[in-house]
Amino acid sequence: MEREIDMKEVSDGRLYTSNDLVKADCGGCEGCSSCCTGMGSSITLDPLDVFRLCEATGKNFESLLDRQIELNIVDGVILPNLKMEGDGERCPFLNPEGRCSIHEYRPGICRLFPLGRIYEDGDFRYFLQVHECPRKKTKVRVRKWLDTPDLKRYEQFVRDWHYYLKDLQKETEKAPEQIRELSMSVLRRFYMLPFDRNRDFYDQFYERFRR
Repeated sequence: MEREIDMKEVSDGRLYTSNDLVKADCGGCEGCSSCCTGMGSSITLDPLDVFRLCEATGKNFESLLDRQIELNIVDGVILPNLKMEGDGERCPFLNPEGRCSIHEYRPGICRLFPLGRIYEDGDFRYFLQVHECPRKKTKVRVRKWLDTPDLKRYEQFVRDWHYYLKDLQKETEKAPEQIRELSMSVLRRFYMLPFDRNRDFYDQFYERFRR
């Protein structure tokens, strides 16, 4: 999901790579879970996120749609997002103690927070969202904070997916009546068709991506 933001207002004025140190570590949150509530439809899920959720729950995409995720239009394309529950809009994966029940498999946006990404010239860098979390933070290396195996391949996937969706957005702007057709093609290819859990996710993703 893209946002129109003034970097001077929302960040510390710096841009980071995965090798940089940034004041993002909130010490495990101690069950605060403030960032897991009231998020509306903003936790958009990419294909890797859904692959992880399927691993964590043993469900397929359609079963997750029953309760944990929903579909919304994001930047001109229909995509899945976490479905918040109840009056407090709680993440469906929070346990009664306010802890993440799928922490090992949590989506990329959750791993990133309170960092964000800014995309420029076919690439991206990270920035710190200084108003998003009130807890006192200590420095941590960005790659450690992301807690993502094979980070180089993950970052390439993030780049390719972002700019692929940007191209789709341009197509829907030229032909709004094709939003549903294009979106269903994306949903079928990258979300509804299960990925083999015994094979490397990225290999499978790029087989579909190149087609």
